Formats: sequence, C-alpha cells, structure tokens
Amino acid sequence: MSRAGRWVSLAFGLVAASGSLAAPLPPVPDVRFAGPPTLMFDPAHDGCDGNDVPDAPARVFRRADGVLVMFGLHYTNHPLIGPKLDGLKIECRSALLAHGNPDPAAYDDRSWIAATWTRDGRAVDALVHHEFQANEHPGRCRFPGYMQCWFNTVLGVHSADGGRSFIKGDAPVVASAPFRQEVGQGRHRGFFNPSNIVSDGLFFYALASTTGWDGQEGGVCLFRTDRPDVPGSWRAFDGTGFTARFGDPYRGAASRDARCSTIAPFPAPVGSLVRQRGSGVWFAVFQASADANRFPVGGFYVATSRDLLHWSEPRLLLAGATNYDDPCRAGGRLLAYPALIDPDARGRNFDDVGPRATLLFASLRVDGCTITSDRTLLGRPVDLAIQR
Repeated sequence: MSRAGRWVSLAFGLVAASGSLAAPLPPVPDVRFAGPPTLMFDPAHDGCDGNDVPDAPARVFRRADGVLVMFGLHYTNHPLIGPKLDGLKIECRSALLAHGNPDPAAYDDRSWIAATWTRDGRAVDALVHHEFQANEHPGRCRFPGYMQCWFNTVLGVHSADGGRSFIKGDAPVVASAPFRQEVGQGRHRGFFNPSNIVSDGLFFYALASTTGWDGQEGGVCLFRTDRPDVPGSWRAFDGTGFTARFGDPYRGAASRDARCSTIAPFPAPVGSLVRQRGSGVWFAVFQASADANRFPVGGFYVATSRDLLHWSEPRLLLAGATNYDDPCRAGGRLLAYPALIDPDARGRNFDDVGPRATLLFASLRVDGCTITSDRTLLGRPVDLAIQR
C-alpha cells in the first residue's frame, strides 16, 4: 500500500475508533440501472433439492485456484462455483451442516453462511446467521408462531480448504443478545443478518441488525475486529468507540451493560457494502418498506459514506414490494436480498467496485398470502456515481 493509501486507512481508523476527528460529510449517491435484468440462477432447473433457493444476499470470493465461490442460498449452504460471476453452477454438497439441535446453547439449529472473508483463497472466515427456531422444538417456546419464538445469533466459522467446508469452534459467538433464549420470549430477539465483511486495510467491518431490548435500541450496528478468525474479537461501535462486546450468554461472556449505537438511515439489514475504487466512497444497498419518512415507496435503496458511520440520505434504486411487506398485498412477486458485486473487482472478496456493478437480488413468487419457494436470482447492471 502507498503512503497515501496508508494515511487514508489510518485516518479512517482514527475517526471510527475515537470520533476525535470531524465526521466526513457523506456524498450524495447517483445510482441508476444500465441495462435489463438477467437470470443468474433458477432453482427449478439448476438446484440440487427444494432448499436451493435464494434466501440471503449473495457473497462471493475468489479461491486460490481462481475459481469463484458464492453463498446466498438456503441453510443447506450449497455453494455456487465457477470461473466468472455469470457462469456459476451449484455444488450439491453442504459447506456447513447444522443439525436442528434443540439446545440453544449448542448454536446448531438453522445456519446460513452470511458473509465470507479470505486473505489467500485458502483460509476463509465466515459470519453465520444462526436461527434458533424454538417453535420447532417442543417445550422451548409457548407460542405457536415462528416470529414469536425466533432467537438469532451471529456466529463465526472457519474453513481451511477454500470454503469447501466450514467448522464451528468451541467459542463461536460474534454477537448475541445478553440473555438466554426464553420459553416466553414472545417476539423476535437477538442479532441477525450480517452484511458482508469489508476492510479498510487496518480493520475488518460488518453491519449487523438487532431487534433491541430494554436499554438497547433496535436497528443496525457497526462491528469491527482485527482478527476475523476469532469470533469473540468483534466489537460494536457504542457512539464513541468500538468497545461493545455482545458475548455468549450461555458461557458467562454476556454483559447487560453493552450497547451499540444504531446507524441511520438503515431501517433493516444492509444487503451489502462495497467501496468504490478511486473515490473511496462506500456504497450500501438495502431494502425498505414504504413509510411516511425516508422511504416514500418500498424497494431497494442505496446510501453512501466516507467512514461507514455517517451515511447519506437514501436514494431509491428499484421500487417494489419486498419480503418486509405484507405478501397479501404484493400482487405476484416480491423483491429481496440485494447485493452489489463488481464482476471485475480487484479484491479477492469482491468488496470493491468501479463505476459499474451488478445488483444481485432475488425475485420471490407469492401465492395468495404465502411467500413460496419459487424464487430466482437475478442480476442487473448498475452505474454508481456520486454528486460532487
């Protein structure tokens, strides 16, 4: 890295760590489609089984042998692999098996590989969206509904074989609510849906959502580590520094005093983060339901930042009902799981973009009021710019 590049990274680290420097003003995004959507993956023709449906934002990295690996399907965690982004094929083997364990302390219920990071294409660290679906385990929840019994935790796992298989260690928790899953919880609880992992050259970052609890606001929080291979090393930004630790409540590592500062303008999980080559600006893509405030219509939005903490007002990229909306009113299909990926990214983890990227997203068919497993993965070119 050049001296100038090191200074930019150092300055970013100082701003994020201490808030002692003036916050950089976020630029205004200027994003627009540069072509029609194309079909990237159709489970009906290309899947291994009924679980191979888009169910998370796409994550891509380049293995040491040059092959691309993508995760973003269901909890069976079958990867898509191939020589280029528009030539990926599914492999009918699970890279991470979870066993529906009825013990919430085992963190071995439904697990999605939600983010990956590799330095060399061989050793790969990943963040896992883990759901303890207590409604599926007799005696674990007194309510019948999925959302009333849903307890989420972000876990860390590791692969030593280029992402072919991942192992969960003895201390896997990256972020947990500071209390244990309760039979009478009555609502969605915990941390969930991490973004992809990005790096400024000094540290590694990811955004993760929380439903909140007494003393903790619900929203999106920024996490940081210098050791992505150590799950317990992640700390959340608390408003002044990266000091908030959300450890394992089953192993005495949880603190009720930990708080993270939620970040505007994100109303819900961020689909992906990418940094633009040349400008150094971060772009975040996410979905939102219509409201009376920032989001006049539902759909995919984009916001920009210079430091990952202070973000622009969102700009609409694609209007439409999302899987955050009432499916009974969707009228056919929903949008979900947006991610920006540059097929010509220079980094092994596809966290950088040029002036153009591909928006990968899922289209979900609705039958009456039910979101079905009839889903496809689409790609559409997007021009990314900022208003100077």
